[in-house]
Amino acid sequence: MSEEPRPPRRAAIAFIFITILLDMFALGMVIPVLPKLVERMLDGDTVAAARIYGLMAATWALMQFFSMPVLGALSDRFGRRPVILASNLGLGLSYFVMALAPSLAWLFAARSISGVMAASVSTAQAYVADVTTPEKRAASMGLLGIAFGLGFILGPAIGGLLGHYDPRLPFWAAGACSLLNAAYGLFVLPESLPHDRRSDFKWRRANPIGSLKLLRSHPELFGLAGVLFMSNLAHLALNSTFVLYGSYRYGWTERDVGLVLALIGVSAAIVQGGLTGRMVHRFGERRVLIAGLASGALGYAIYAFAPTGQWFMAGVPLVALWGLAGPAGLGLMTRRVSPHEQGRLQGANGSLLGISAMIGPVLFAAIFAAFIGPSPPLQLHLPGAAFLLAAAMLAFAAWYTAVTVPGLRVRVRE
Repeated sequence: MSEEPRPPRRAAIAFIFITILLDMFALGMVIPVLPKLVERMLDGDTVAAARIYGLMAATWALMQFFSMPVLGALSDRFGRRPVILASNLGLGLSYFVMALAPSLAWLFAARSISGVMAASVSTAQAYVADVTTPEKRAASMGLLGIAFGLGFILGPAIGGLLGHYDPRLPFWAAGACSLLNAAYGLFVLPESLPHDRRSDFKWRRANPIGSLKLLRSHPELFGLAGVLFMSNLAHLALNSTFVLYGSYRYGWTERDVGLVLALIGVSAAIVQGGLTGRMVHRFGERRVLIAGLASGALGYAIYAFAPTGQWFMAGVPLVALWGLAGPAGLGLMTRRVSPHEQGRLQGANGSLLGISAMIGPVLFAAIFAAFIGPSPPLQLHLPGAAFLLAAAMLAFAAWYTAVTVPGLRVRVRE
């Protein structure tokens, strides 16, 4: 007789929510201070700091991209609990190493390790899938989405405030959160995957590139996948350059940067939580996708040319409306595959997101550094050049969607 999964205590479900929340909270806390810490280690050289930070962010994404399927396969073999707890422990220790890092080499190495450990988020999602019934699974995954949003709203705000007093303090706080999370889970988190449902670890199951085959087998998905890839890539302009850009152009402190990032997060949460469903219901996914991309392009153009911090803030609502594009684009893609391919589709989208996260930081950080350097391209001093390039990407994606993506004629493969 097969072993049934043990009904999880309410504390176990709460732990998964807290795991995601604290992971995102810790990640968000270091965003306003990490680029500035790199800059301080380089004696205030913003140009060099931008390039190093871009490479650091790309390496973090690379480590996560390859580690996520490996950790998932390991959790299928050994269970979710040990992978989640070990990842929380490793994440906490990596933040402590960053707090103590005496050199860029130590900081770079610790940041790379944190990319591996942060990949356990997919294992936490698998845990929820293990312990919830199909009819309640969507609501539970939505709860994790709330944890993602809250973490990215609260993390930068708290990290910016702590970093205002000591640039290394947010790393200590992030490490403490992760270790407390591991200690809490050690006592309250039951295993969700029984032994008879586990599978052997095989490297072919841990291949992050294999999921992209689905997009090649569905020609009509190529266009939409390209649009969402370009949108994901453009989003990295903000993540890769915002902290140094705000400091360089507007004289913002870590506290200022953290509060602005929190405002951007709140605006995005309002749009995605309150407007997406209504807009799609009224105007359809295609029109909402085009409008979202166009809004992002206009908002980024304002970011690029804003002469003051107040003008920069005027672009925040438009960039928030860009958040409509992702759900609308994914909705169009799900209509173009059969029900049994939906999981593979999400895996392919995750792989595209990972690839963009490896390219974007290096690309946009290099552009920012080049246009504030002593010999900028075309002799044009343009600190907002990275935002301008991202705006052009979004404008092209909106145009491409308008001329190639049909609104109603959808072919679904059975």
